[in-house]
Amino acid sequence: MAYKITDECVACGACESECPNNAISEGDEKYVIDPAKCTECVGFFDEPQCYAVCPTEAPVADPDHPRK
Repeated sequence: MAYKITDECVACGACESECPNNAISEGDEKYVIDPAKCTECVGFFDEPQCYAVCPTEAPVADPDHPRK
């Protein structure tokens, strides 16, 4: 399942450079994750790196975008 960034995001940008798929970009008010590119870091790391580096735990699993 892809991840999404909740409104808890403080737009610090810590997650953007950590994503191995370049799925994270700066949105209007917070960072956003492209669900078509997000793989939850499977094949790269043991846990999603966006979540690991986020100071507010804003990235969460997005049930609307399960992994195919």
